[in-house]
Amino acid sequence: MELKRGYFITFEGADGCGKTTQIKLIKNMLDEKNIANILTLEPGDTDLGKSLREILLHYDKPVASSAEMFLYLADRAQHVKSVIDAALKEKKIVLCDRYTDSTVAYQGYARGEDIEQINCLNKIATDNLEPDLTIVFDVDSKIAQQRVGEEKDRLESEGLEFHKKVRNGYLELAKKYPQRIKVIDANQSIEEVFSNTKKIIGELLNL
Repeated sequence: MELKRGYFITFEGADGCGKTTQIKLIKNMLDEKNIANILTLEPGDTDLGKSLREILLHYDKPVASSAEMFLYLADRAQHVKSVIDAALKEKKIVLCDRYTDSTVAYQGYARGEDIEQINCLNKIATDNLEPDLTIVFDVDSKIAQQRVGEEKDRLESEGLEFHKKVRNGYLELAKKYPQRIKVIDANQSIEEVFSNTKKIIGELLNL
């Protein structure tokens, strides 16, 4: 099945929300329908990004919140130019695990960086590229932390209050951008969440 144009779909949510499982299920669905697509992620889906990801998730010394923000933005700028733009020009569906909303939720709402500044910097890093659709997988913060397990990266290791702020940040973003951002209750089973995800994406793509 050939699309008239590429579509950019981002998957968002706090750590442990289940978005990575859902994005793989959606990719499998599109593959079965012979719809050209790529699965990509932030941070770390470019050569430069892999180095930045290692710093962002595993650096064991204090990191200034502004420095953290700029590292994510650097990864995003490289990602858009190296991966996303090319795939969209080839009329592919881009399934992206995290994008600009992650920086607003984590570094803005949770870390306290200025959200308007983040929005401006995101526009520079992405050359104003916005998703056609963003799905936020919303889950109770305690449940999400349990799902992450014992082995946590630098951000996953932040306390419960931090992750509550992240969750609330995503819900605030959904209120601000209801046309783009759709929220799914991710406290449900994997099958129920997938059914809802599939429905939302099917409406976008006229499947």
